[in-house]
Amino acid sequence: MSAATSRNSGAVPELRAVAIIPARLASQRLPRKMLLDRTGRPLFVHTAQNVAACGAFARVVVATDSTEILAAAAAHGIEARMTRADHPSGTDRVHECYTALHTEGERAAIVVNVQGDEPDLSPFDLARLVAAFDDRTVELATLAAPLATATAGEAALFASPSVVKVVCDARGDALYFSRAPIPARGHAAAAGEAEIARRHIGVYAFTPNALARFCTLPRGVLEQRESLEQLRWLEHGGKLRVIAAARAPQGIDTLRDYEDFVLRASAQLATDATNGNDDERNDSERGSLERAGTG
Repeated sequence: MSAATSRNSGAVPELRAVAIIPARLASQRLPRKMLLDRTGRPLFVHTAQNVAACGAFARVVVATDSTEILAAAAAHGIEARMTRADHPSGTDRVHECYTALHTEGERAAIVVNVQGDEPDLSPFDLARLVAAFDDRTVELATLAAPLATATAGEAALFASPSVVKVVCDARGDALYFSRAPIPARGHAAAAGEAEIARRHIGVYAFTPNALARFCTLPRGVLEQRESLEQLRWLEHGGKLRVIAAARAPQGIDTLRDYEDFVLRASAQLATDATNGNDDERNDSERGSLERAGTG
């Protein structure tokens, strides 16, 4: 069985991959959001269980700075590790966690950083992200979904600084990420050519060496100007492969975001219980991906 086939069938891939979910308790916009549990499970538990459902990971570990999150993880049967409270970013927390796992004997080829407030990531898209490393030249990879600009709502997303956009080269490696609308809508778009704007999805897969190197690089000028950590890698000459995702998840930053998630989770639970439609949803995502292209 090939690596790509094993990933799509729900088996652990030939290249051993681990997912590490940084989940700190402090949050300015939505206090203690990782422990919000109006669905009956804390938010980070939804994320961890969704990642595990992907089938592409040999191990899923929550990296936290909170004994409360550690206890909640244990109560739900999720592996979790304590990390320092003073990390400047989730990537640094992931690196600390993986370094400890490696010291204990973990030998992953791929380390995937999934934010704890991303419970709606497509498991199919996560599997495609891991599969990017079948190309052994890839050191760091991420996801992006199509971002059309045909309607007023879509145009507002394209212009919004809270929506990160990415443009890529012909190989599929990132040229630039920005909070500004990129690429500009010029004559080609006006003439009816397909939109090429893409929305970045903030999940990252690293080789262990790339993860360690990333965390030693100094912050870049563009990284600080855009407040986008991934620009550090590009500013220092790194290649970052961008994998086409079938859909963009709805991250949770505000109370309204969480309330919407509770409604979606409740509706999905009822639908799955009635129809058992996980396979249908994955088929729909594959169809979306085919329409979006794979670059």
